[in-house]
Amino acid sequence: MRVGHFDAALQRPSVVSFGVFDGLHRGHQALLSEVVRLAHDNAAHASVVTFDPHPALVLSPSTAPRLIGTMDQRLEGMDRLGVEQVLVMDFDQQSAAESATSFVERVLVRQLGVCDLVVGDDVHFGRDREGDVALLVRLGERHSFRVHSSPTYGGLSRFSSSSVRARLAAGDVAAAAAILGRAFVLRGLVVHGDARGREIGFATANLQTHERQQLPALGIYAAAVHLEDGRWRCGAVSVGTRPQFYEDGGVLVEVHLPDFEGDLYGQRLDVAFLERLRGEKTFATLDELVEQMGHDVARSQQIFENFDSTVSVLLG
Repeated sequence: MRVGHFDAALQRPSVVSFGVFDGLHRGHQALLSEVVRLAHDNAAHASVVTFDPHPALVLSPSTAPRLIGTMDQRLEGMDRLGVEQVLVMDFDQQSAAESATSFVERVLVRQLGVCDLVVGDDVHFGRDREGDVALLVRLGERHSFRVHSSPTYGGLSRFSSSSVRARLAAGDVAAAAAILGRAFVLRGLVVHGDARGREIGFATANLQTHERQQLPALGIYAAAVHLEDGRWRCGAVSVGTRPQFYEDGGVLVEVHLPDFEGDLYGQRLDVAFLERLRGEKTFATLDELVEQMGHDVARSQQIFENFDSTVSVLLG
C-alpha cells in the first residue's frame, strides 16, 4: 500500500473515501470494503484520504476525543482491507478554513481523479461542516464522479468511534470488540519501570502509549500480546494506579507475560484486550495481592487458549 501526502504524484482514476477512521470499526470496514469492490470493478485504485492530527484537536482541543488507535494502526488496517493508497492530510487551521467545494475539487478531483466516492450518509466536512451528501452529488454531476452513500457505511450509531470509546471507558472490552469487529488493540513501547512486579514474582512490561490514547477503565484484563518476533503470547494486563504501593500514582499499563524470559525494553507491543477480569482494588496484605494475581494469570491463560489471531484482530 502506498502512503503519502498531497504533493505525491499519483496514478488515476480512483475510488475514494475520506475521513478520520479512528478505530476502523465495522462501519468503517464496510465503507472501505465497498471502496475496494468498486475499484476492482472499475479498474481503478482503492484510495483513502485521512487526517492527522484528529481535526477535533485543531477545532476544539479541550473537547477532542481520545484516540482508539495510532496512525500506524489505521494504515495497517487499511492495508489489510485492500486499500491501495492513502493520502495523509496534515490538518491545521488552514485546512479547517477550506470550503467543502474547494476540498473536493482540489484533492478528490484534481489530485486523485475520483471516479467514485464512497461516504456515510451522515457525512459532514469542510468549513463549518458545510459539506454533505447533497453537495457531493451536485459536485459529482459537475465533475463526472458517482457518489455512493448508505447508513450501512457507518451511519448506524452502534458502529461509531464514540461508542467504542464509551465502552472502553466503562471497561467493557467485549462490547467494544462487538463494534470494532475484533478485539481492541493497544499499541505501545516497553519502557523501564520501578520493578515492583518483579519483586513479588510477576515481572511486567511497562507500556508507554500515545499521549491521547483512549485506555480501558482501570482494572485487570486477560489479553493476547503480539511481540516484535511475530508471536502472540498470553498476557495479564493491569491498567491502574497501583494503589497497593502508591496513594496518588498515575495510570500505568503493565503487561505480565506468564513463563516469558527475555528483555522487552524498547520493543513495540500490541496488546489485544480479550476480557476484563476485575476492577482495581487494594488488598489487606501483600500476600493477598500475590494470591489474587496468581488467579488472574491462571484465568488469563484459560481465556487465551480460545484466542485466534486470524479472526480476533485486524491490526498489529
